[in-house]
Amino acid sequence: MHVPDGFIDAPVSAGTGVVAAAALAVSLRGARRELGGGPGGAGERTAPLAGLVAAFIFAVQMLNFPVAAGTSGHLLGGALAAILVGPYTGVLCVSVVLLLQGVLFADGGLTALGTNITDMGVVTVLVAYAVFRGLLRVLPRRRSVVTGASFVAALVSVPAAAVAFTAIYALGGTTDVSLGKVFGAMVGVHVLIGIGEAVITAATVGAVVAVRPDLVYGARDRLAAPLELRPSPLSDAAAPGAEPRPAAARADNAPADTDTAPAGTAPAAAAGRRRSLRPLWIAGLVVTLACAGGLSFYASSDPDGLEKVAADNGIDEQAEDHAAQDSPLADYGVADIADSRLSGGLAGVIGVGATLVVGSGVFLAVRRRNSGGTPVEAGASTASGPPATER
Repeated sequence: MHVPDGFIDAPVSAGTGVVAAAALAVSLRGARRELGGGPGGAGERTAPLAGLVAAFIFAVQMLNFPVAAGTSGHLLGGALAAILVGPYTGVLCVSVVLLLQGVLFADGGLTALGTNITDMGVVTVLVAYAVFRGLLRVLPRRRSVVTGASFVAALVSVPAAAVAFTAIYALGGTTDVSLGKVFGAMVGVHVLIGIGEAVITAATVGAVVAVRPDLVYGARDRLAAPLELRPSPLSDAAAPGAEPRPAAARADNAPADTDTAPAGTAPAAAAGRRRSLRPLWIAGLVVTLACAGGLSFYASSDPDGLEKVAADNGIDEQAEDHAAQDSPLADYGVADIADSRLSGGLAGVIGVGATLVVGSGVFLAVRRRNSGGTPVEAGASTASGPPATER
């Protein structure tokens, strides 16, 4: 759904640029809380994971999948980013991906960057996170529910982005096409694309929940289990005949308020929450590189949903050449390499590396800035749960 230059007129493109800039400013401030610490060092886990999430979104967006005759779709990533690393950090993740795609790979217009961030970054994140948190509030506290809620959230977020594009086109479309036709075509095809988005998002969230549920930002208050210690029968503190205290509750049935462990258990709980992120990070990077460097060769070559709708309805009549069309990485291939498999795979690996470096640099800088902020700012972390407005 990358909007190219020329689909939207200059005034509305400037307006969406202002909206995107405001959303990024708010997200930078909110990300300081999500990345800035929290109980058990939550921010220490989120910051390095956020860079990997951005790189993963970049890689999986290269994997276009067929959804209808002559039409393909790809991951947008807003739902996945919001659920794993938080809504504010999620907006930044998708924005980093869109920026690098536009500048390096000539994918998505540069004058339309504000439109793409607003549509694919802000709208998808807000809709998906609201749906996800809403479902968690009313459904049973089970790990399977978290995966199911991520499926529904991702499914809804894609047609929501299609509706948002239609609204932007209504304000500043450069061609005279019936809004009813645009709305029907965009929503219809993106409902199908949303199914693919939902499958990818649920599979990824489910995999993380299975091995490290503490890393799923959007469900930390649902998955974290309080730790209780059993007194040793040899301990002087254990009274004769006293019944042992129950073992730690299962994560599936943990109470919502688990930030405060019982007296005397905080060090153990903190130690449990400080498990190394390295194994998961390395595994995630391997999967990301495999997607971008290998599986991308087998992606569908059909136009994506927006491209197909635009071609069928004349929306692309005023499309302009991309300013970066002569980039050595334009169209996800390395210039002067004739072998298409090698060219595309190498471009994908370069894109993953660039996204990982830029994204991680942004998130670590945000986290360090928070660490050096005022005591009030540094202590206002919400990394262990949803934003303050949801509590």
